[in-house]
Amino acid sequence: MEIKAADVMKLRKMTGAGMMDCKNALMEAEGDFARAQDIIREKGKLVVAKRAERNASEGVVVTRIVGTKAYMLCLACETDFVAQNAEFAASANAMIDIAVAADAVDKDTLMAVKNAEGRTVEEMVTEKSGQTGEKVEMAYYARIEAPYCHSYVHFNKKLGTILGFNKVVPEEVAHAVAMQATAMAPIAIDVADCPADVVAHERQITIDCDVIQADGGTRCASITGGYAALYLACRKLVDEGVIEKTPLTAAVSAVSVGIFEDEAVLDLNYAEDSHAIVDCNVVMTSKGEFIEVQGTGEGRPFTRNELDQLLALGEQGCSRLCEIQKSVLGE
Repeated sequence: MEIKAADVMKLRKMTGAGMMDCKNALMEAEGDFARAQDIIREKGKLVVAKRAERNASEGVVVTRIVGTKAYMLCLACETDFVAQNAEFAASANAMIDIAVAADAVDKDTLMAVKNAEGRTVEEMVTEKSGQTGEKVEMAYYARIEAPYCHSYVHFNKKLGTILGFNKVVPEEVAHAVAMQATAMAPIAIDVADCPADVVAHERQITIDCDVIQADGGTRCASITGGYAALYLACRKLVDEGVIEKTPLTAAVSAVSVGIFEDEAVLDLNYAEDSHAIVDCNVVMTSKGEFIEVQGTGEGRPFTRNELDQLLALGEQGCSRLCEIQKSVLGE
């Protein structure tokens, strides 16, 4: 499908990933933005996800801490050129000063507050739009109150967070928490407050067993090694108390089999794989269940009897590999 440049830019602004990464993710996801974001996360190229209520593509975020109250707003515009202009930032600061003076509890209240010249904040926003020739809007406003408040604005002025603590904490702790919240956009303070489907989604583990260019034996080895990596990851989660028990119910291994010089062969090497009459890969569990069987008659068709021979060899090889996995992993 055709991926438009505007869609690539939109995903880039949502994720912070590179242009080609965004384009490839959109192509793989067939234009689905939610799936494209998941694809980028799985590949460790996941840097910052914007909050849902911040729909502006460009703009500035400003904050204020006054006693036990914290204020934050985002004045949005169309281009970074306008956002980086000192006058635009000054307008945002003027608006949040008005918010503090009026102790505006929400965006609607703030938009109706008047400045010293008698103009409402809504009118100030409209005026700024006329000055810049771009669409300008109050994309976000929030006020919180807590025993101890802290704020953080990222260096690009496009991301920010205000936090309220139930007691005074060291400033470096508050700063670290605020930076983490800005970077990761958490949806809850405690896992108990998260919807079950969100928790399940966040706890999915993806093991990339793909190889770009290799023979069947290498691909099978990557699957066998991938299970070992998954087992170690789950064991670490159990050891750290993140989960009570491992979700794994069986080991997984894979092996290549084939017919080379009219003989059934287990675990073909490169030379054998390259000249095999029949090439087959078998993926199984430690319970003797088949996950995948892929076979191709490279040089000629093969019989049911030959297939049964290959499956028996594959079962034998996978069983042995699972025994080795168990020994190495200390199960």
